[in-house]
Amino acid sequence: MTHDHKRTGPSGPPPFDLTERPWLPVQLLDGGERELSLREVFEEANTIRRLSGDVPTQDFALLRLLLAILHDVLNGPQDSDEWAELWHSSDPFAGVSDYLEQHRHRFDLCHPCTPFFQVPGLTTGKDGLFPLNRLVADVPNGDPFFTTRFPGVTRLSFAEAARWLVHAHAFDTSGIKTGVLGDPRATGGRAYPQGPSWAGNLGGVSIEGASLHESLLLNLVAPESPQHSDVPAWRRPPDGPGTGDLAHRPTGLRDLYTWQSRRVRLQADADGVFGALLTYGDPLTPRNRQQVEPMTGWRRSRAQEKKHGEQLIYMPREHDPERAAWRGLAALLGANDRTAATAGREPADFLQPMLVHWLGRLENDGLLPDGKLVRLRTYGTVYGTQQSVVDEIVSDEVAMDVVLLDESDRRLGTCAVDAVAHAEAAVEVLGALAHDLVVAGAANDKRRVQGDDKTVAEIARDQARDRAYGELDGHYRTWLAAIAPGDDPQELTAAWQRTARRETARLAEQLLAAAGELAWTGRMVKFKDGSERWVNTASAELRFRTRLNESLPHARRTATEADSGNSAPVSADRKAQA
Repeated sequence: MTHDHKRTGPSGPPPFDLTERPWLPVQLLDGGERELSLREVFEEANTIRRLSGDVPTQDFALLRLLLAILHDVLNGPQDSDEWAELWHSSDPFAGVSDYLEQHRHRFDLCHPCTPFFQVPGLTTGKDGLFPLNRLVADVPNGDPFFTTRFPGVTRLSFAEAARWLVHAHAFDTSGIKTGVLGDPRATGGRAYPQGPSWAGNLGGVSIEGASLHESLLLNLVAPESPQHSDVPAWRRPPDGPGTGDLAHRPTGLRDLYTWQSRRVRLQADADGVFGALLTYGDPLTPRNRQQVEPMTGWRRSRAQEKKHGEQLIYMPREHDPERAAWRGLAALLGANDRTAATAGREPADFLQPMLVHWLGRLENDGLLPDGKLVRLRTYGTVYGTQQSVVDEIVSDEVAMDVVLLDESDRRLGTCAVDAVAHAEAAVEVLGALAHDLVVAGAANDKRRVQGDDKTVAEIARDQARDRAYGELDGHYRTWLAAIAPGDDPQELTAAWQRTARRETARLAEQLLAAAGELAWTGRMVKFKDGSERWVNTASAELRFRTRLNESLPHARRTATEADSGNSAPVSADRKAQA
C-alpha cells in the first residue's frame, strides 16, 4: 500500500506518522527529557534512560509495543545463543529503520484506510462527538488524573492521543461502552462489560538496564516453542467491528504485545484529537496463559479449577498496592517449576514471570556480565466498581544483581527472599507491641473507631506496621542492591537482621516513651484463648524483646555495629548504580 505523505485537507486530518513524528516521551541519561519518534527511539536507545509516559502503565504498554517491533524485525531471538549475539552486537537494532519504512503506512495515526491501532469507519450509525475521557486513564475513582483538565479531557495533541491509544488497548477499564454497528455483541446501542484490556489482568513486570538499549534486549524473551506464524497487529488486515478470528491466538509475543483489546476510532482535525469512539475488541481470557505471557507472575486458582472443571488453572498474580515491590520478591524470584504436574508432583502454587526465568537462564549460562545490576519494575492497575473505573495505578522498582536470578545456585536469591520474611516477622512483633500498649492503658479495648470496624488497639498495631515498613524500605533496597557475586549468604543475613533489629528497636523505644501512665500501671486482660494475664508497659516490652530475638536470631550486635548504623558493606559504585 502506498503512503500518501501529502494527504491533508477538508476530508480529514493531516498525516501523523509515528515512525517520524515525535510522540514517545523519554528520560535521557543526562537527566533531560524529550519526545522521540519510533525511529529515533531505536536509533538513540543508548542515550535514553527509560520511557517516561504520562502514567507508569503507559511505559509498560509502550515498552511492549517496542518489543513487538523488535521481535518482528529480528524474527526472534529463537534461543539464548541468538540473544547473546544481539547483546554483543555493535548495532542490534540495525534492521529497525528499514522495517519501519516498509510498514510506515500502518503507523499513521490518521490514515483514512489503515489508521494505527484503530478501525476505519467505526460508527454508531449517528454523527456525534465521543468524549476523550474514556481514552485517558482516570485515577482514582473516576477523578481525572490530570486535574487541570477537570471536569474532562476536551482535546489531545496527536502525540498524546497516540500514547493513550496504545494504553487503552493494554489497560482500558471494563463497564458499559458504546455499541457500534456491525458488532453482534452490541444491544440497544450498548456494549456490555467484557473485562479490562489484556494488560489490566496482569501484575506487570519488566527488566530495566542501564539504558533503553539494554532494557529492550533484557526484555527480549526467546519463546518456549516456535512461533512461525506470529505477527503484530500492523501485519494483519485491519480489524472491523466485533471480534476477529481468534482461533489459535495469540500466536506469540508479537500478537500478544499488540493485542487489540478494543475497537477505537479517533476523531481529529488539523489541530489534534477531539473525540474517541471506543468499544470492546478481541477478548482474551487470562486462564493458563503462562506459556505465552512472560511479563507477569502466576498463581494457582483452585476456585477457577472448580468453576471450569479443570485440574489445573493458573491466573496472573496481580500486585498488591499496599506492598512495596521488595515485599513481593518471593513471587519474582521464587521457583519456576512449570513441569511439576506432568512429572507427577503437586503443581506449584505460584510461578515466577517467564521473563525473570529467562533472565535467570542467561545468568546461569554466563551470558550476562558479572556484577550486572538491573531493576525489576512492576506495573499494575487496581480497578473498582465492577472494573469500570481505575482506583489506583501500581508502580515500583527494585534494583538487584542478576546473580540473584541464577537458577544453578539459588543461595543468594533465597537469602534475599528470606530477608523479606525476616523483615515481616520483625514488623509483626512491633505491631504486637503497639497493640499491647494500647490494651494496657485502655479501660475498654473493644471500642470501635467511627467509620472503621477495628478496635483502637488494632488500628495502633496497623499504624506501627506501616511505619516500620516505611523505615525498613530504604534499608532493604540498599542492602539488596549491594549483594554481589561471591557474597556469603550467612553474612548477608546477619547484616540484614542487625539492621532490621536496630530500626525496629528504635521504633519500639518511641512507642514505649509515648505510652501513658495507665499503660505503665496496666490491667488484667482476658485473651481470646481464655487465658488472663496482667499487661503493662514492662510486660509488653519484655514480650517484644523476647519475640524480636526469636524473629531475628542472627542479629548479634557489637557496640561498634550498633553505633555505625550500617546494614551491609556497600561500595560507592554499587550505591550509585542502585
